[in-house]
Amino acid sequence: MTDNNVCVAADTKENTVLVKQQETAKVEGKKKVKIRVKEMTFIAMMGALSSILIFFRFPLPFLPPFLSFDVSPIIEMIGGFMYGPVAALLIIILKILLQLVMQGSHSVGTGELQNLILGCAYVMPALLFYRKKTRKRAAVGMAVGTGTVSVVSVFSNLYLIIPFYVALFGMTMEDIVAMCTEVNPAVTDAFTMVLFGIVPFNLVKYGFCSILTFFLYKKLSKPIKNFINR
Repeated sequence: MTDNNVCVAADTKENTVLVKQQETAKVEGKKKVKIRVKEMTFIAMMGALSSILIFFRFPLPFLPPFLSFDVSPIIEMIGGFMYGPVAALLIIILKILLQLVMQGSHSVGTGELQNLILGCAYVMPALLFYRKKTRKRAAVGMAVGTGTVSVVSVFSNLYLIIPFYVALFGMTMEDIVAMCTEVNPAVTDAFTMVLFGIVPFNLVKYGFCSILTFFLYKKLSKPIKNFINR
């Protein structure tokens, strides 16, 4: 075989390899796009489910009547554990937007702003701990998230929600405290409302959601990921 023939054969082989690599890249690109579309569909579905769960909210006995218990944070946490903080944020935002469409706003946006703040305060610290994906890190992360959102809720209620309702309905802080005293005589002022009302409520709500998430996540995440990746 001459040198020219050897060169032609080598070029042909290189071209064949290059074509195969290009075809493989195209297939992988299409697969990634398909997975991405499925992920966005999943996020949309989780946001819709989270907004539906809001309809089943209710006050808790002995705790402030203006605080409502619901389990939508479970959906946001599962979405975050599966696809990261951006997915969790999108689920929270979509939940709020859908809630606005279906129910409107009774607080000129302040309640929706608080939902965004508290949702992020709960989910983001947990996802930070869950960067190393173990059950222990998930549990610690959700415990930290529960503590964080309980603290943040004190400030969001005292400096955002309560002042808004005081101004809107011509009430005073004493009127808000009196509402809480009716369901819990231990509440006598703003400090005891925080101590015996706002903080316990959020510890119960997000603690309960964390426990359910801990037991549900592994059971739900594998079939969902298998469906998205197939």
